[in-house]
Amino acid sequence: DYNPDQWSEAVQEEDARLMKLAHWNIATVPVFSWAHLNPAEGAYTFEWLDRVIERLTRAGIDLCLCTATASTPAWVAQHYPDVLTVDEQGRQKPHGNRHAFCPNSPSFRRLGGALVREMALRYRGQPRLKLWHVNNEYGGLWPNYCYCPRCADGFRAFLEQRYGSLARLNEAWSTAFWGHTYTSFTQIDPPFAHGERSIQTMILDFRRFQSASYLACFEHEARILREATPDVPVTTNLMGPFFALNYHDWAQALDVVAWDNYPRHDTPFTEVAFNHALNRGLRGGEPFLVLEQSPSHQNWADYCRLKPPGKLRLLSLQAIAHGAESVMYFQWRKSQGGIEKFHGAVVEHHGRSDARVFREVSELGQELAALGQRTLGARTPAKVAVVFDWECWWAQKASSGPSRDLDYHAEVVHHFAALHAAGIATDVVGPHADLARYDVIVLPVAYLLRSAQARAIVERVRAGATLVATFWSGVVDEDDRVHEGGAPGPLREVLGFTVEEFDALPPELEQGVRFASPLGSLGADVTHEASLLCERLWLANAKPLAHYTQQFYAGDTALTVNEYGKGKAYYLGTRLAQPTLLAFFAAIAAAHGIASPLRDGAAPPAGVEVTKRVSPSGEALLYLLNHGDVPQAVALPAGVYVDALSGETFEGSATLVPRGVRILGAAS
Repeated sequence: DYNPDQWSEAVQEEDARLMKLAHWNIATVPVFSWAHLNPAEGAYTFEWLDRVIERLTRAGIDLCLCTATASTPAWVAQHYPDVLTVDEQGRQKPHGNRHAFCPNSPSFRRLGGALVREMALRYRGQPRLKLWHVNNEYGGLWPNYCYCPRCADGFRAFLEQRYGSLARLNEAWSTAFWGHTYTSFTQIDPPFAHGERSIQTMILDFRRFQSASYLACFEHEARILREATPDVPVTTNLMGPFFALNYHDWAQALDVVAWDNYPRHDTPFTEVAFNHALNRGLRGGEPFLVLEQSPSHQNWADYCRLKPPGKLRLLSLQAIAHGAESVMYFQWRKSQGGIEKFHGAVVEHHGRSDARVFREVSELGQELAALGQRTLGARTPAKVAVVFDWECWWAQKASSGPSRDLDYHAEVVHHFAALHAAGIATDVVGPHADLARYDVIVLPVAYLLRSAQARAIVERVRAGATLVATFWSGVVDEDDRVHEGGAPGPLREVLGFTVEEFDALPPELEQGVRFASPLGSLGADVTHEASLLCERLWLANAKPLAHYTQQFYAGDTALTVNEYGKGKAYYLGTRLAQPTLLAFFAAIAAAHGIASPLRDGAAPPAGVEVTKRVSPSGEALLYLLNHGDVPQAVALPAGVYVDALSGETFEGSATLVPRGVRILGAAS
């Protein structure tokens, strides 16, 4: 992100020189410049941007042009108040901040679209234009849903189209409970904070509606750009597992997935890996772009912690290890004022190129230039999939019960992290993904489970795949209505049991499980920690795998396995600790010949991450990343390897310094 309109032309000349020095080869402009490009209705002032582009072009810098519609000018709000949002209390927000626009405002669509059209026509012949960046971080500064009268009307129309009739809506929303039956669509309001919040399906549907409304804003601008510049890809910057928007719905509208990677100083590297895998999975495993990361501070964090030497390089190459084809930054130069004046930047307030951060960015730029095209287009050859479902997340969040400690997103990450720690390549896929290429399907806390989704999973198990489902799965359908017969709903036959009841454990209450017989490295003589939720099961065809050790249901079945067709279905009726999950997944994957790419399929050392990507030409690159503070030796599979970064040759093992990275290809 480059914000030249904050600086004099003399500083802009220096920026162009420094970008070349930093091996920075693309600039995103002008992200927040609507007011500078369009100071009044029908008036456009592109001349300053022309000069910026000319300078960047002379320096050999490519362009990611942003439509600048994320920050609505004051004049727009003054003359067209329909652009202003209404909060969940029913109060209209004044102009200010960013993302302060109603996604269903006709004035926002008209005026923003006019700016986009002028920009597209002006720069469509620009040879340096590589990418269109629409708006910026849609829905950011959450919560940012709009509850205005237009959104209320739009919500009613959305519901009428979704359900077709009031009878169907009342059934889906279970409005007979508490006597909330509707007799007209006009009686339905959005779920205001001080209004109707007891109908959980209403909340779920409003989230569906708002996500679709913001997506319609993107599609409106994207259509204009594609008409003018059909050969330039169009995207916007997603925000990883961002609660407010269902990115599985968004992905097909993008030409390439792009996202902003902002881990905090204490974010586990496995969670960052999950975020990359999530974005990679949005379009069936396609590579993606990182459009923003901080080179140093993140000023909105609780503590502005510096990235220690090597951490920026490590995080950047981690992104590439998981499918990224760009390493980009917010921001180029620290601003002199405003809310993000202390946010990290390549160029600090002192403006010097001998600063540590500038030197690290420059050195990384040199390495990326040396890698060239070698990593581009590569895919992750995963045979294991973890399912992540935004609507399940929304529904679980809106639910009253079973535990205030149950966090859907955290549970999916918990299970992904165990697979990742075992070194097992894992994709993160949506609820409607094609599962044909996966031998192991992990379905954590699938509270909301559609019948069609369940049928696809069942057929894959019948054909020979292994399913691992967990507690609190198959509870409700897409309308948040409990499946007939209770959990696990449409998975009852493949799993081979019915849930009798569940027990939500407070943190201070202990629970454990013991395996009936050894499973992989999990012995039958050890008690393994369990927590959060414990389900008691009525077994049909399923066989007990492990039993509870505490509470009145000690001795009852906690984990099960059921043979089904050519495959197997496992069920974890309680939350297992990370070491137990790691060993469990290693044993399940091994039955399909799936393991870490390291020697003998061993898990990487603690703190070390291992991934593999295969290029379109068939070249496999092994990525080793040491996130720890001590050197680590990693046992390599048989063969001789050359580090694509350093040119060093390795056989048998490779040593990684703290925050060190190796990208190893087979020696020719």
